[in-house]
Amino acid sequence: MECKSRCALGSVPLGRFIRITLSLLIGLTPGLLQATETLGAAHRFDYAWLKGQARNLAAKPYRNPEGHLPASLQSLSWDDYQALRFDRDQALWAQQGSDSPFRVELFHLGLYFQAPVQVYLLEENQARQLAYDPALFDYGESGVDPQQLPEDLGFAGFRYHLDTDWARDVFAFLGASYFRAVGHEMQYGMSARGLAVDTALPSGEEFPMFTHFWLQKPQPGQPTATIYALLDSPRVTGAYRFDITPGASLHMRVDVALYPRASIERLGIAPLTSMYMVGENDRRADWDWRPEIHDSDGLLLHTGTGQWIWRPLTNPRHLRFNAYADANPRGFGLLQRDQAFDHYQDDGVFYERRPGVWVQPRGDWGEGSVQLVEIPTLDETFDNIVAFWNPAEPIKPGQEYLFSYDLHWGSERILPQALGRVEQTLTGLGGVVGQKRRYYSKRFVIDFSGDVFDMLGEDVTVEPVIEVSRGEVEIVSARPLHALAGYRARFDVVPPDGSTDPINLSVHLVVEGRRLTETWQYQWSPPPEKQRKLRNPGHL
Repeated sequence: MECKSRCALGSVPLGRFIRITLSLLIGLTPGLLQATETLGAAHRFDYAWLKGQARNLAAKPYRNPEGHLPASLQSLSWDDYQALRFDRDQALWAQQGSDSPFRVELFHLGLYFQAPVQVYLLEENQARQLAYDPALFDYGESGVDPQQLPEDLGFAGFRYHLDTDWARDVFAFLGASYFRAVGHEMQYGMSARGLAVDTALPSGEEFPMFTHFWLQKPQPGQPTATIYALLDSPRVTGAYRFDITPGASLHMRVDVALYPRASIERLGIAPLTSMYMVGENDRRADWDWRPEIHDSDGLLLHTGTGQWIWRPLTNPRHLRFNAYADANPRGFGLLQRDQAFDHYQDDGVFYERRPGVWVQPRGDWGEGSVQLVEIPTLDETFDNIVAFWNPAEPIKPGQEYLFSYDLHWGSERILPQALGRVEQTLTGLGGVVGQKRRYYSKRFVIDFSGDVFDMLGEDVTVEPVIEVSRGEVEIVSARPLHALAGYRARFDVVPPDGSTDPINLSVHLVVEGRRLTETWQYQWSPPPEKQRKLRNPGHL
């Protein structure tokens, strides 16, 4: 079953949200902030207190209570889990006379969501735990007997609804430290995470988890929801504050305080997770009837020096890792620039409506790199793209690491100022039509558009600046593309004989040495020698 364009997160198919990575969820640390009443006794709360809790927790051994979930919940099928529905009439702040702009529904534990989170309601700096109660849920045809569930079961996560449309949620936290949101298109797509640890390292990735949440009661007429979270994992704890304002582009301000228990080789700040299977530049998995299948089509970078870089995503044959060194980055994000329905032809999941996420650091982040991981996939239900900021400073135990940033969710396009931008990337076999190919080459076609081209006269010469790390470049051109009111750069790359090592490519357009466009960067792995087919027709 596929999720339609206006579905709520609780109705998203298993693979589209959980993905494969969530089978490694990290569990709850027991004994912290326990309460026994439906709404537990109040305790004083603020962000400084939460940071203190995270710091204290980091000084203690990690505890992971796996295997506590009842068998009836562990063995659920996806359809059974979908039958576990929250009673909408009991949504938080939905009582009669409430003028809250938000309502909250809770997710039940079960299936892949086996690690409970504790939820607290926060009002006037007083927090009270919301205890699990089976009366909050309709168990329908799930086959689960609520009378057989423990009283302290806990919840899997939650989602927020806005008063403009109580039926559809606008953001949700569910599974490990994953969360998602929508802009005006009301379409879920890629996910963000609280933290990434050792992504794509041979030693294996660690998945920190939000174990406790504090939901601040919204004020009447206040369009911002404030949420606090405690994060825990074997090697790091953290305190988080989210200030979330829905809109045409949903905005999240995120404040993070991290306290490592042990050294961490690769720490990922503001990690983004997406899917790219088939696109105009990469049709390795080309058996599906749809022309393109992806939640995001590129990584956009705005470097500390002001440079704009567009890196189209790929579905590689082998895991691919790239690090883009920078200092005090101005922004990065996984985006869906291609928003034309006819490029996807999918009237079930509507990939053209998938929101991108733009990360905008607050303050100076120092030296480090934006790191991009591309994992091979033959299935669109697997999230195979990860991007995050990795600080150059070694992450050591006993230290405090503070980060603050904004997340912008939506289909609104983040574009470089006063520069042409990449509209699409096309690839194919190189050579000259009508002439016999005598050696293998790869054709790259990059289309640029933007207001910068409007003032160019007919006698102006636009030149492509092309750089490749290996191989030879030939058949180079840059010509007006009237369909886009822009320019098309085109060239072939002849790879070294026999080598399948990746080749890095870079292109931008200039006029008399003046830059016109952002920088297109790409990585291409030539096929093995035996697969370099020239495909010459018989009459040549």
